[in-house]
Amino acid sequence: MEEVLCCHTCGLAQKVALPESGAGRSVAICPRCGSVVSEHKVSSVIPTAALSLAALVLYVPANLYPILHMERYGLVSDTTVWEGVAELMRQGYWFVALIVFLASIVQPLLKLAALFFLCVTAAAGSRRWRRLRTRLYQFIELIGPWSMLDVFLLAILVALVRLGALATVTPGPGLGAFTGVVVFTILASAMFDPKLIWQSRYDPQRTVAA
Repeated sequence: MEEVLCCHTCGLAQKVALPESGAGRSVAICPRCGSVVSEHKVSSVIPTAALSLAALVLYVPANLYPILHMERYGLVSDTTVWEGVAELMRQGYWFVALIVFLASIVQPLLKLAALFFLCVTAAAGSRRWRRLRTRLYQFIELIGPWSMLDVFLLAILVALVRLGALATVTPGPGLGAFTGVVVFTILASAMFDPKLIWQSRYDPQRTVAA
């Protein structure tokens, strides 16, 4: 089966042969600019669900364990993500606290819940809420760059540089868990094939392995 698609990079209209049922992973490349025009991912539901589950498991220690451990003149201080948000609020930085709260606590949880929902409905071959599920996937792609990993790494670097002579600052176990959450969530989002949303259980071209 062939479809006429336009390249998102150069705009060239071209015929693309869609894979038949049971075909492996295939990618259509634009002959003019070399960009990916269409990509078919077989059985992407299980890897997406597995990566989302791994991120969800790490989400708990990422928010319970401290991300920074500081020792100064015999005093030990551990800071978690929520304690950082609370401290920003106490200092009057409400807008910054809100951004950190949404990007570090709310956004990962909502994104993982949305990915699980897409995986379950795609594996079941559901025909319901297809437009809503497509917009949900687009929303996941939109909020994907809003991760706070780079902010945490910058905060640790600043702390090491400015407090190195006065205190000992080391990353806590929560930072490693949070890094895992960000990485696994990005991989899960990249693994999911949105074309599965529009394939039903009785579609002859359906290639989802539930």
